[in-house]
Amino acid sequence: MKVSSVAYGAMLAASSVEAQNASPKPSQAPVPGATTSAGCWTGSGNMTVLSPPIQASLVSSGSCTEGCKKANFYVAATHGQECYCGFLYPALSDKASDDKCSYPCPAYPLEACGASDAWSVYNLGSQIFVKNYEPPASSTPASSGGNRPSPTSSNGGAATSVSQTSAASESSQPQKGGPNVAGIAAGVVVGVVAAAAAIAGFFFYFRRKRNAEIEEEHRRNAAVNAFISGSKPPSSHGSISMTDSRLDPVMAHRRMSDGSIADNEDYSRRILRVTNA
Repeated sequence: MKVSSVAYGAMLAASSVEAQNASPKPSQAPVPGATTSAGCWTGSGNMTVLSPPIQASLVSSGSCTEGCKKANFYVAATHGQECYCGFLYPALSDKASDDKCSYPCPAYPLEACGASDAWSVYNLGSQIFVKNYEPPASSTPASSGGNRPSPTSSNGGAATSVSQTSAASESSQPQKGGPNVAGIAAGVVVGVVAAAAAIAGFFFYFRRKRNAEIEEEHRRNAAVNAFISGSKPPSSHGSISMTDSRLDPVMAHRRMSDGSIADNEDYSRRILRVTNA
């Protein structure tokens, strides 16, 4: 019993020393192609646990960042014995001081792997301009307490989680009624038919009016030609001409007399003239 008690005390002392020696990495500016520390955060945003997960005893900043790099994520985070991956930093309101992360990494106790309510976040160098997670206004942001987002696929990451949430919220909303397509189509057809009928009506009206004008002009031309030629214009009512067929047509249509009457003579009185027979 004494030996076991001594061994247990030695283990506690060693663990306390390791816990005291666990130091967080200070925040650094992102560098393309290199892994840099983004500091300590009290929330994980929409990051998810790496799948398949790393064995708890092998979790460290190196193993976690390498696993997230292979899965093509932008950001990695260690939280005790777990490794998180994502495409966004946690929310700005979750930024904490570096000394908040003091839990020794299982695979490398001299290095801090977050805390019970904190995450040690790293930029993997594939995207240096990483945005911060913005929690929806209707939900409570994942801050203190170590709230974990539900894990998704290893290659879907945070983007998959966000898209699924958006799709679920959109499907839950009632669909608004769209425009009445049948009514619009019927209105268009009626309008086209009415326009065609109006155009046809105008066409036939002007055509009939033009024909009437042509007939009237032809009738006037015939009357003028008949007047010039000296004959009566053709009767529009089909009456029979009363010209005597025994008359000489040339003499009947003459407009000049063979003689003239003196204007100074009074022809109203009868004059008796005596001639020698």
